[in-house]
Amino acid sequence: MSDLIVKAAVKDALSDHNVSADFYDALNEEVAELLDDAAGRAEANDRKTVQPRDL
Repeated sequence: MSDLIVKAAVKDALSDHNVSADFYDALNEEVAELLDDAAGRAEANDRKTVQPRDL
């Protein structure tokens, strides 16, 4: 699976906290699942365009 997140951006967003190495993998999996669900909702509504409401 390709990386869907930018580790540097996550680290910047959580600059007041330490981030474990395995956090990035877990976050990437969550994002992938979110994207799959959004695509599924778009398809269920006969659309090829994923829109914010699909989240």
